[in-house]
Amino acid sequence: MASILLLLTAIASVHAQTYSGCHNHSSVEYCYGSDGSETPVFTYSQTGTATLPATVAASTTSTGQTTAVTGCHNHGSDVYCIDSDGHEVQVSLTATPTGELPAQYTSCHTHGSEQYCVDPDGNDVQILEEGASASEETESESSGESGGENCHFHAGVEHCVGAGESESSGTSSCNVRDRDYDLPLRIGTLFVILATSSIGVFAPMLLAKLPFQTLNTMVSTAIKQFGTGVIISTAFVHLYTHATLMFTNDCLGELEYEATTSAVVMAGIFISFLIEYIGHRIILARAARASSTETESASQAVPKDSAHHQQTSALTQLSHNHGPSDPTKPDTKFSVLVMEAGIIFHSVIIGVTLVVAGDSFYKTLLVVIVFHQFFEGLALGARIAMLPGKILPTKALMAGAFALVTPVGMAIGMGVLHSFNGNDRDTLIALGTLDALSAGILVWVGVVDMWARDWVIEGGELMDASIGKVMTGGISLVAGMVLMGVLGKWA
Repeated sequence: MASILLLLTAIASVHAQTYSGCHNHSSVEYCYGSDGSETPVFTYSQTGTATLPATVAASTTSTGQTTAVTGCHNHGSDVYCIDSDGHEVQVSLTATPTGELPAQYTSCHTHGSEQYCVDPDGNDVQILEEGASASEETESESSGESGGENCHFHAGVEHCVGAGESESSGTSSCNVRDRDYDLPLRIGTLFVILATSSIGVFAPMLLAKLPFQTLNTMVSTAIKQFGTGVIISTAFVHLYTHATLMFTNDCLGELEYEATTSAVVMAGIFISFLIEYIGHRIILARAARASSTETESASQAVPKDSAHHQQTSALTQLSHNHGPSDPTKPDTKFSVLVMEAGIIFHSVIIGVTLVVAGDSFYKTLLVVIVFHQFFEGLALGARIAMLPGKILPTKALMAGAFALVTPVGMAIGMGVLHSFNGNDRDTLIALGTLDALSAGILVWVGVVDMWARDWVIEGGELMDASIGKVMTGGISLVAGMVLMGVLGKWA
């Protein structure tokens, strides 16, 4: 009679609530109730013939999907529960619960191929299949994020794209980041940059002294047009992009004027135009006065008719004599100085921001900057080599300024190594403005003074050149654009 009562009680209890995770303790069947407690359900005979099924299913949806995991318990520091099939599953928690362990997790659902349930506080927790471990899953997620997220440094600011982008742009990332810096490595590579920049900027001047006229002309054309492509690519791919990243950085906040980058670039173009126009007017005025003075001096020593003829010839010569050595030609020292000013602005920034880049990316960035400085050196050196006069002292001083400016920037960077914050609002504004102004200067110099003046403006060396020279110049121009553009992926 007592056995019958126990059986009826067990059956009534099964219908009253849902059990899961049923298992045997000797001759008694135990299951986990909805409150997570272990409850005896029924007794079966020693012959093994059970009065009830070995597992009493938890409540499920019409499709059989688990809606809750119950009977939660600890295995060491890990949390395990029982699913609707009676299998033990692990609950992946971001932190070990400090209070009492929840008896169950409900409202189970899937995100793609992963299953989640909801804890008593309404937060999602991931349910791992039997046999999987939390450490393996965490490693998998971590490797997935690192593979999907690509972090690199643009002008000293760590920029991440991919899976972790939203996390890397949070407010906490705007603070100064503590990094490990290999200072001896940075000191050594300062001299590498100095040597590379020097080779790049002085090489065209030395190559211009080649004794073979035809070879000299072709080499000069190739270097000049390669340099033109480098300058144009630097302006658009590097500097314009860097400035845009600065002005759209989350740490800067939302700008009221969305076209800030383009406006500053346009200002750089206009400033370059204004400086060159005023400078050339001054140069031409001085040349005209000098020519007039020479003509008057000569006219005092010759008959009147001869003096008139000489004055006319001098003015005619001034209007047409715009050869490479003519100081009145617009494509001269003044234009090259404007170009060098734009290059120097961003070369200082390159030096500072190379040094403050984290060790994890420093070596990659160093290789890119070495090529960057070498190509820019070629571009500037090719234009300096075309100026009249000897290498010493003027040309050497101009080239030396370029060779030294990036190492000087690196030295400055070492001085502020542990305090520099590329995501500081004021720093972002300063870097963005300098990059955009430099971009504008190089756009003007590259497109007007170099590209257009060589190819389409009357008197340009390639406007009516031979096919061989045009092909050499064209291929070199495109090569400069492409190679410098590819470097823009990393710097």
